[in-house]
Amino acid sequence: MNEFELIDVIVAELGDAAGGDWVRTGPGDDAAVSAAPPGTELVSTVDALVADVHFPATAGAELIGYRALMVSVSDLAAMGADPGFALVALCLPSGDPDWLRALARGIGRAARVSGVAIVGGNLARGPLSIAVSAHGFVPAGRALLRSGARAGDDVYVTGSLGGAAAALARGGLERCADEEDLDDLSRRYFLPTARISTGLALRGFASSAIDLSDGLLQDLGHVGRASGVGFDLEAEWVPVAAGATLEQALTGGDDYELAFTGRGPLPPLPVPARRIGRVTAETGVRLDGRPAAGGYRHFDA
Repeated sequence: MNEFELIDVIVAELGDAAGGDWVRTGPGDDAAVSAAPPGTELVSTVDALVADVHFPATAGAELIGYRALMVSVSDLAAMGADPGFALVALCLPSGDPDWLRALARGIGRAARVSGVAIVGGNLARGPLSIAVSAHGFVPAGRALLRSGARAGDDVYVTGSLGGAAAALARGGLERCADEEDLDDLSRRYFLPTARISTGLALRGFASSAIDLSDGLLQDLGHVGRASGVGFDLEAEWVPVAAGATLEQALTGGDDYELAFTGRGPLPPLPVPARRIGRVTAETGVRLDGRPAAGGYRHFDA
């Protein structure tokens, strides 16, 4: 199949996942046309996922597609944004229509779960990679930022941490062909959940927020630098996923849970959130009173 036939395969597989309330023109034109709800600001993010770095190239294409979209949409959750639309650029070593249909099924499923529309993209030949640009809307001036944490705020995380890191450490993800092959740990890796509804519920409460993609300690370090603060964490308060270690919960990536700060009673949230420490005027991240660091960095030797 040529490029244009393959694009038709993708669009046909996406079906209703290619449309939405704010989509005026979706796939098929030179560019997509969308509208924004009155009184909102546009929130935009982009992620590039490279084969055998961000996902095993030999894993099932539907699993790869689901993961690729959801990890990018997770950034919208961290900003407290309503989901809007996404564009997907694919670089493929070959034009296998069956593999591409499965990838599109995974992307479409994640789009329906998260509430984004796939409005367009690009297709090229080359080493396998997937780039996703996701966009959402937030009431003007109400985006959750990394820069709002203040000394005296409490620190929370949603869900439990370390499951995806434990799955990577155990190995075998490259042999997962479909959802039936997944156990609890490998599901945490391939089928993460962008906490969109939680991000929305945190608007007006959270002073800062971030999604946990590169490890709790490292990601909190980003918040600390942006806010000019530090963190005192308690190890026994960190929610560790079943089958994971505390170290994996602290430094392992790919959780895509939310870490956020705030003070006062938590608002009702759709998922459990646990307090793990306190924001301090002293910069740096400390665990049980000792400096702590670690996490994934792309260009470390």
